[in-house]
Amino acid sequence: MLRCGQMILGEALVCRHLGRDWRWDRDQKQREEYISILNAFIDKKDSYYSIHQIAQMGVGEGKSIGQWYGPNTVAQVLKKLAMFDSWSRLVVHVAMDNTVVIEEISECIIVHYRTDAFIQKRLCMPWLDFGGACAASGGVGELNGCMEGACALVEEDTALWKPLVLLIPLRLGLSDINEAYIETLKQCFMLPQSLGVIGGKPNSAHYFIGYVGEELIYLDPHTTQPAVEPCDDGQVPDETYHCQHPPCRMHICELDPSIAAGFFCKTEDEFDDWCMRIRRLSCNRGGLPMFELVDSQPSHMVSVDVLNLTPDFSDSDRLERFFDSEDEEFEILSL
Repeated sequence: MLRCGQMILGEALVCRHLGRDWRWDRDQKQREEYISILNAFIDKKDSYYSIHQIAQMGVGEGKSIGQWYGPNTVAQVLKKLAMFDSWSRLVVHVAMDNTVVIEEISECIIVHYRTDAFIQKRLCMPWLDFGGACAASGGVGELNGCMEGACALVEEDTALWKPLVLLIPLRLGLSDINEAYIETLKQCFMLPQSLGVIGGKPNSAHYFIGYVGEELIYLDPHTTQPAVEPCDDGQVPDETYHCQHPPCRMHICELDPSIAAGFFCKTEDEFDDWCMRIRRLSCNRGGLPMFELVDSQPSHMVSVDVLNLTPDFSDSDRLERFFDSEDEEFEILSL
């Protein structure tokens, strides 16, 4: 499941830096952004999303190194790691309790905006105080004659909307997937914002990218390959990063009910379009909705104030662990 998490986030980074229409060509010289994406997943401790980083960050989620991860644990780990990725500057939001709250996503993005704005002001405009006002009289009015240029750089780098990776851990049945969700799951693959689904079948994790008829199309990470080492010129041997054979298929009813669906919205307009499509999909009588989309937090959901937590990063993580929906946290009792 760790490798599946890398796969779905890798797809998000491709959409972020190269665009959804980008396709790999082994005979073509690759762009620098592509090489940077590969370097983010190199199996070394200092890579943003290496297997080492994911395993180590999972310890904070109560998972020992080597222990099985469920889709929700992987989602929580990717959310934390993305905070350190200053290049991609993604906002990873994990929607809990089968509910996507638009207000929570907006607040999450604003927090990142304020943090980035503060850092940029201190680095690019040291003559500004904490409130953004000019320093005392006699303060510097320009920096090397480029005050307006510095301001423009800050404004560009601190745009209010940050590219959003939305991960939604779901449980679509007890031991088997409830067939009432199958049609809705198929429709989610067809959304233009879809990143696919991470999940699998018992004892086997897969990254699902689409469907044909009643079969799911997936990539299987369980292939042993030599470790990749960057070349002296900075290039990365990338053949093993790409599928060299047709992807695998399995019947949709074999899917384990514990999954995490992923979506990427680069702009606010794309997110608004996703919301519109999800609401339209919820009205479809062909299947049950897999999750609920609401504007603000429903009253039946426990809020931060009820748990006496302050809404900072660490407490937000504690709150989400409070609602963790992993398979192993459930026990079916016979009455």
